[in-house]
Amino acid sequence: MTDTAHALGASRTLWELVERRAALTPDRPVLLQGERALTFGALRDRAERVAAGLYERGVRPGTVVAWQLPTRIETALLTFALARLGAVQSPVIPFYRDREVGFALRESKAEFFATPGVWRGFDHTEMARRLGAKGVFEAYEDLPDADPSVLPAPPSDGTSVRWIYWTSGTTSDPKGVLHTDRSLIAGGSCLAHALHLSSSDVGSMAFPYAHIAGPDYTVMLLLYGFPAVMFEHFALPEALDEYRRHGVTVAGGSTAFYSMFLAEQRKDPGRKVIPTLRLLAGGGAPKPPEVYHAVVREMGVQLTHGYGMSEVPMITMGAPDDTAENLATTEGRPPRGMEIRIVDADGKQLPADTDGEVRLRGEAVCQGYLDPRQTAEAFDADGFLITGDLGHVRPTGHLVLTGRAKDIIIRKGENISAKEIEDLLHEHPAVQDAAVIGLPDAERGERVCAVLELRPGAAELTLSAATSYLRDQGLSTFKLPEQLEIVDALPRNDTLRKVLKYKLRERFSG
Repeated sequence: MTDTAHALGASRTLWELVERRAALTPDRPVLLQGERALTFGALRDRAERVAAGLYERGVRPGTVVAWQLPTRIETALLTFALARLGAVQSPVIPFYRDREVGFALRESKAEFFATPGVWRGFDHTEMARRLGAKGVFEAYEDLPDADPSVLPAPPSDGTSVRWIYWTSGTTSDPKGVLHTDRSLIAGGSCLAHALHLSSSDVGSMAFPYAHIAGPDYTVMLLLYGFPAVMFEHFALPEALDEYRRHGVTVAGGSTAFYSMFLAEQRKDPGRKVIPTLRLLAGGGAPKPPEVYHAVVREMGVQLTHGYGMSEVPMITMGAPDDTAENLATTEGRPPRGMEIRIVDADGKQLPADTDGEVRLRGEAVCQGYLDPRQTAEAFDADGFLITGDLGHVRPTGHLVLTGRAKDIIIRKGENISAKEIEDLLHEHPAVQDAAVIGLPDAERGERVCAVLELRPGAAELTLSAATSYLRDQGLSTFKLPEQLEIVDALPRNDTLRKVLKYKLRERFSG
């Protein structure tokens, strides 16, 4: 991390970070979208005018403002305008509908709600009114605007809760995750520190800006002073022209994104799919080792993967100069200030190379949840966040995730890691993607079911062929799948395209 980036990372608030970067490089671009470009100086100046417009509408420090907006320059302007005011923001993923949006509005007690109007054929403003939202206004192309002289002084406290993010809520109601400016700056600093980027890089945001990755990535831009291309709707191959036109050097998002880029590269193996690309980076979902090796081998770029969640936007990250073995098989190392503790079922700390539950403590960790009962359940007596993830730390400090506590299949009393089987299946030449789940079984307790997406043109894969392959790879007999399902596409969420295993369990439990 450069001295300048390190100094900027000490900013108390996001607005202070914006002001300091704008003073250093006012004319450099920060956000690129189509033919438009926003400089660091314009980000500061226009966000102040938007803040003034919001202030005239009644938004004050501490006012809760929810917004459900796509990945656009205007969204960034609005969010930094709210940061300038010291409002409390509640970002909502734009693909969410009545149930999730209504829950977020009620639980956050939002006093204002910004929508994109009609976006991709859906009327968000009509939904907001149907839900009885307060202070509804559209913020797609036109934003509130006024003279900044009306504004009070910027916030100076970076440790007050000013962000409410929402967990995916795939199996129950979402949780409102409480963040401060400092926790988001710490998360973005971790990402910036690990990736070794420079002011000559060009990044990309192919994920919803309302995801916790939005501020994570934007903090990195502010620390290093380079731009990113924003994609309002990401799809390949349609987005490739934008990557090429802007000379993107760093792309990614999650494992599903890596696979999509790989699929495009395989269409024309002799021509680099994005000529300027040198690094794929992301997190948010497990990365099979074979995906790492395929990206490096076939795309000719480095791949670094990390570990994060809504509660802790960046925990560990692979570094481009790390060994291939570590990059392929671990989630990288934590930055200074992030403590990782591996514990057994009784909460006792375990030594290196011993599997247990992952717990976290550090500045990037959230303050808890909107519901105090959920907060009390989420932290242990030493203040460590209980993640529900399983893994171990190597003597080198690298974290290896082996699954989720709820993703362990218990067959005849034996624990089976779904991830171990998935990693092996990903190495099969016919397999595009794999999900392994436990299904209820009267005799065994649970049976192992492998659900596969096959590569285009691949021959059908039978259960006997799959289990024979897994045996050859050294998988123990008691871990072999007893059921195989082939699907056209695994069900995924709309943020980082994580596989929704609960839908697979619902579908194949009969």
